[in-house]
Amino acid sequence: MRLLVVSQYFWPENFRINDLVTELVRRGHQVTVLTGLPNYPEGRVFQQFRDAPSRYSHYEGAKVIRVPLMPRGQGGLRLMLNYLTFAFSATVIGLWKLRGSQFDAIFAYQLSPVTVGIPAALMRTVKRAPLAFWVLDLWPETLQAIGVVRSPAILHAVGKLVAFIYKRCDLILAQSRSFIPQIKKYAGKDSQVEYFPSWAESIFDLQNTDPAEEVPSKPGSFNVMFAGNIGDAQDFPAILAAAESLKPHTHIRWLIVGDGRMARWVADEIKRRNLQDCVLMLGRHPVERMPSFFKHANALLVSLKDEPIFSMTIPGKLQSYLAAGIPVLAMLNGEGAELVRSSRAGLSCAAGDHAELAAAVLTLSEMTDDERGGMGRNGLDVSVHEFDRGTMIDRLEGWLVQLKAEVKSPSVSRGAP
Repeated sequence: MRLLVVSQYFWPENFRINDLVTELVRRGHQVTVLTGLPNYPEGRVFQQFRDAPSRYSHYEGAKVIRVPLMPRGQGGLRLMLNYLTFAFSATVIGLWKLRGSQFDAIFAYQLSPVTVGIPAALMRTVKRAPLAFWVLDLWPETLQAIGVVRSPAILHAVGKLVAFIYKRCDLILAQSRSFIPQIKKYAGKDSQVEYFPSWAESIFDLQNTDPAEEVPSKPGSFNVMFAGNIGDAQDFPAILAAAESLKPHTHIRWLIVGDGRMARWVADEIKRRNLQDCVLMLGRHPVERMPSFFKHANALLVSLKDEPIFSMTIPGKLQSYLAAGIPVLAMLNGEGAELVRSSRAGLSCAAGDHAELAAAVLTLSEMTDDERGGMGRNGLDVSVHEFDRGTMIDRLEGWLVQLKAEVKSPSVSRGAP
């Protein structure tokens, strides 16, 4: 099939869409990616891209079409402008750059922002190709939860935009089952919404991986590792409060691998609280290197703030954690926490409860290697049976083939203006 992928984020930024595009090309599909200039999470366009942009015009056999945008920078206003400039550029310049190109189906990858749906919906109309829209972040609920937008009028307007986009999709994919009722609230009860969770990237095999040299050696330490985005949603105030309370337990270390908008604040707080000996920030590294960092971990930490919208979310990193075969510490509410509990893949506590997180870390550190190994094996088991990469992409491929077959049916014009 000729597939158009619309995503604000793409390689050399580290997102699961990179892995999906790689696999779709491997399966024989002709893939074109419409994306922006790489600037996540630093907030400025990557220097290596600026030095040689032509090197980033193809990825693993896929053609990459890039449009300009305002880099994220710092602050909420710059972030909003980043979202809006990509949506405008992808709609206007993207359409020009893709003139003459025909596609059998369009696939949109929607983290924040939902505005990626604007160019995707336009491409659906102009290219007369069905649109599948993968929702990994619910708007406007997430905007309200992290405090980016507080105005009821603006949140209402964003809700109208969400409904406009959803109603122009032929298939909406929800990253958690809890998302489905919320999506239908905007898309309409007759819309086709399917459960489609994330999976672990294929590189998460620790068997033949050497430990990362960036992690200082400390014999006898119990290492709790957080890997991923350091943002407001991840509730680092609670994480650092737990670390501070465990400071007398000198064998416990907290290893933070990643970057994000809260990284500078976290670094300042580590110094202010005098946590330099027990909380180490190791920076951002390519996803291919994550197994080497995971080799140092005795437990993998996933956290989200205590907000209703986040209780509906299964954080994408959780699937990677499970596939690593390492016990999970989950400071979450809702579907993600229930997954850890029901699979017995680790320990969980309520979102925002730093005292219970500290207690869970102590409990896990006092377990035997066999007990922790059993949790890791449970995580591997649920990863294989519920989040297998091949099975998930088979399912997506089947949906896209079905959409292509129905392209001349009335459903394709559903929701058109």
